[in-house]
Amino acid sequence: MFNFGYIGTSIAAGIFLIQTLPKKHKAWGRRTSQILVGSYMLFFLGLFGKENMQIEGFFMLLLSGVFAAATMHYVIAKIVGPLVFGRAWCSYTCWTAMILDLLPHKRPENKRIKGLGLIRYIYFFLSLGLVLFIWYVLKKPVEPQSTGELYWLVAGNILYYVLGILLALKLKDNRAFCKYICPIPVLQKITSRFSLLKIKIDPNKCIDCGKCEKVCPMDVNLLAYKNQNQRILATECIWCSTCAYECPENAITSTIGFDMGLKDKLYFRP
Repeated sequence: MFNFGYIGTSIAAGIFLIQTLPKKHKAWGRRTSQILVGSYMLFFLGLFGKENMQIEGFFMLLLSGVFAAATMHYVIAKIVGPLVFGRAWCSYTCWTAMILDLLPHKRPENKRIKGLGLIRYIYFFLSLGLVLFIWYVLKKPVEPQSTGELYWLVAGNILYYVLGILLALKLKDNRAFCKYICPIPVLQKITSRFSLLKIKIDPNKCIDCGKCEKVCPMDVNLLAYKNQNQRILATECIWCSTCAYECPENAITSTIGFDMGLKDKLYFRP
């Protein structure tokens, strides 16, 4: 109850700031929520509570039959939750992106590198394979809330931050780690495809200036969805609303509905 109370209050504070701040400062509402929730999960639940919040910790807890904070976190934020709010976790609460979003390349200077996103799937199955090897072959599982679990959490986060910062600086894109390395979207993309909450561009207000696409941190081809009178169905949309804050005509809003897309419309480098 304490966890849900704190997280809910933090997200509510962020939403309040989004509603009250001037348009050019609304992004700080999301970042406030991101910092409050992300730091709490990493430092309090992770380092203090000795729970491995990385995906390997989730796999290990499932095999152990332990329903702890890490298990709830994955079920709510990354498996069931995306049916409602899509990949909002990635923009409102992720502790890795919490740091990466502070780097200078908030607007990607180049588009995605086609095919590089396969790394996230390789990473996902390597993580799962490693846990299964430890559990069934070595038969030395990491005990929940143990020093071993804490070491795994620390090592995993150091790896994530180093890779994320290096990729951001090299590719001049703060979200490069999210697009190519992070294994979490492998889970999220399955259920977020059916998300009730999605971004919508009003074709009657849109003037096709393209500003929304220039600032989209995930390189989503937003206008292609608008031209087909669809909501933004891409599972790569993280519901950060950066496009809405940039739109000069206030043509972009969050809506509730039932729909899904079969293939993401994204921008890639030539």
